[in-house]
Amino acid sequence: MTPVTAEHLAQLLGELELVGHPQIDDALREFGGHDQPAQDFGTALVRRELLTGYQLERLLRGERAGYFYGRAKVLYQIGAGSFARVFRAVHRDDGTILAVKVLRSRYANDAEKQAAFRHEGEMGRLLRHPNIVAIEDVGQEQGASYINMEFVEGQTLRELVRIRGAVDLPRALDLIQQMLAGLEYAHRRGVTHRDMKATNVIVSAAGQAKLVDFGLAGVDDTGDKTLGRMDNPRTVDYAALEKLTGMRDDSVRSDIYFLGTVAYLVLAGASALAESRDRNVRADPRRFTAVTPLAGRAAHLPRDVVDFVGRMMHLDPLERWQTAADARRGLEQIIARRGADAEHATPAVGASAAPAAPVAPTKGSVMVVESTEKAQQTLRQFFTKLGYRVLITENPQRALSRFATTPPPADLLVLSAQKLGEQAVEAFNALSADPFYAAVPAVLIAGPRQEGLAAQVRVDDRRKFVQLPVSTADFSRLLAGLLRPA
Repeated sequence: MTPVTAEHLAQLLGELELVGHPQIDDALREFGGHDQPAQDFGTALVRRELLTGYQLERLLRGERAGYFYGRAKVLYQIGAGSFARVFRAVHRDDGTILAVKVLRSRYANDAEKQAAFRHEGEMGRLLRHPNIVAIEDVGQEQGASYINMEFVEGQTLRELVRIRGAVDLPRALDLIQQMLAGLEYAHRRGVTHRDMKATNVIVSAAGQAKLVDFGLAGVDDTGDKTLGRMDNPRTVDYAALEKLTGMRDDSVRSDIYFLGTVAYLVLAGASALAESRDRNVRADPRRFTAVTPLAGRAAHLPRDVVDFVGRMMHLDPLERWQTAADARRGLEQIIARRGADAEHATPAVGASAAPAAPVAPTKGSVMVVESTEKAQQTLRQFFTKLGYRVLITENPQRALSRFATTPPPADLLVLSAQKLGEQAVEAFNALSADPFYAAVPAVLIAGPRQEGLAAQVRVDDRRKFVQLPVSTADFSRLLAGLLRPA
């Protein structure tokens, strides 16, 4: 039943146990009438932070499932793939923030996909390490399979590099060392990843790297064999590499190779392998034999770092690091040498040191959402000249999920609707509808011919709409006003 009045919505909330009865009664008394529109009552509940905008939208459509998975109460969606959706959630007992991964409904009757999904969850529950995302619960809710896991405030390594480019060397080596530590632990438990890539590494706001999605993992012949032996699913990338090298089911060393491609990305800011969703492209052996050497992409890197990554990605498995533990120890030696060199180079007490280059002050940082490369460059130059540090992304929903983290990735969100149109408007309006974004200042920019957008956007003290053309001085004043403390 689709709720029409406040009373109908209140009844549905009570039945679903989304909001406690005392809170519902208090809200109804303050709202002033059971016969008021359900939409208005729901909006009032969102303002009270008793509901999220995502929950309200589903309730107003009359949807009765998908709010709880085990002890996790879903707040809103933060990601989606062809296999599953991911939600931010809160634990009903202790208030812990969780991530909930839910298998898409189209696979509800697919026994193979269901088994693979459950296997991912059980594999993750086996692993408890600071550099691996922890799985808390695996189960089914009203026919939907789910995995409840640790929520990491941060971004994937792919997103980090896309926004910031190559990571500075000390930070990059630290991230690689953390990934190797997580992989070494998993291998010691007899678990291989089999889908190692930058999107399966999350970097927290505190700088901690965590491996996620052991969805195609298998149990090796070594280790404690807690889950027993099973068939060995793997991605087309792994299968292509192992066919090329003549090493079938070379899980451990294949993990090392693909972690090497992640290290390459972090250090060079570019992918080692040609990227494509086309399975034929990914299965082509030339994808592995045509890799540009790391030194050719990042000539500034020390020789020992280049050689270390080169050994991780050596096409001959016998020349590769044989275990993650070997690779981690090799990297620790490089880090130790760098530390010793830096200490040796420190000026003696009383010696004069060359003054550091002055760092240009900035007015803050902005995240710009724009889908076309040319417009991205134009906007980057514009905001840089105004004195702001600029981050770029092309996906409005991804930007929203980034601003749901603590700390946020930037001081201000700028959405360009010139190409993104309704997608940008939807994301912009979500800021006002969801209390999680209450403190996020934002600007929606529309092109000269997009007059109709003004009637669709929700503006307030923290969210502003700008239609081009606009003078630089006026726009600069607008930004300064939004960045003042609320």
